[in-house]
Amino acid sequence: MFGSGFVNQETPMAVEQARIHIIPKPWGRTDLRPWNVYHDPQAAIGEAWFERADPSAPAPTLLLKLIFTDEPLSIQVHPDEALARTIGLVHGKYEAWYVLSATADARVAVGLKQQLSSAQLRACIRDGTIAECVQWHPVRAGDCTFVPPGTIHAIGAGLVIVEIQQRTDATFRLFDYGRRRELHIDMAVAAASARQCERHTCPRKLTASRTLLVASPHFVLERMTLAPGVVRELSAAAETWLFILAGAARVDSIEAEAGNAVFLESEPARIEVGANRLQCLVAYARSAPAPYLLRRMNGMRVPDPAGGASRIPVPIGSAPVSHAVRAEETP
Repeated sequence: MFGSGFVNQETPMAVEQARIHIIPKPWGRTDLRPWNVYHDPQAAIGEAWFERADPSAPAPTLLLKLIFTDEPLSIQVHPDEALARTIGLVHGKYEAWYVLSATADARVAVGLKQQLSSAQLRACIRDGTIAECVQWHPVRAGDCTFVPPGTIHAIGAGLVIVEIQQRTDATFRLFDYGRRRELHIDMAVAAASARQCERHTCPRKLTASRTLLVASPHFVLERMTLAPGVVRELSAAAETWLFILAGAARVDSIEAEAGNAVFLESEPARIEVGANRLQCLVAYARSAPAPYLLRRMNGMRVPDPAGGASRIPVPIGSAPVSHAVRAEETP
């Protein structure tokens, strides 16, 4: 149901190729290619967690993982900070999803079709009609969805998703498609926000290379695009995760390609793009976009034809509602 929260007590300098930890799930896949080499017809894998290279290193505050679905996940909700502390956790759980691939009928659920009282929500969980109350919408590769705590949500079948979240296992199930796993009715009702409506927002161009996808109180998620052969310095003042979507690059001494992740903390890293255009996700522990995340190797910040640091937008994920943003073509 839920576990302990994790807090990073130290901030040592680090640039590491992430270690992968695969986790079986009843709704998972037996073949994770091309995003992971795993394939075994005897075991369905639902998640691949990216971890620090050294298992004894201080745990990050954020968790980056891949989600592979052949069946829908449970309908669930996460607690906010206040509720989390009452049950012994350090913090609640904000999360965001970025779609890597999707079948033609793939969909996710975020929020409810209409507002329900606590009593109505409890009754819907008990009789299973909550499955008819959630607001489903189709998704495609490149879409991003923000899920604040208190938002009832679900991920459907036919998806591969990158998820960035606060590092805690605080999840309360409302419906599980007959899998006979425990439902957490009392905690789910307590965690569910009174506001379950859905609100959309578009990606925001920060610079020619950077597009803001989500800014929450605990992390920022960006998509970054760099031309072939470009060399830049990524300023990872805070805990930072880099996930390669397409292309390849050398990150300091690490060779990274599509499906790989790099962990950085308190250390600038040289990024040298390979022969093809690089697209990657960058997630870092801040509540607003970093003004000088990317620099030229001479220490100068990259020119910003999109508007400059003075026009960095305010966080788009600070309210307790969901934000889904559509895929955007990047030159």
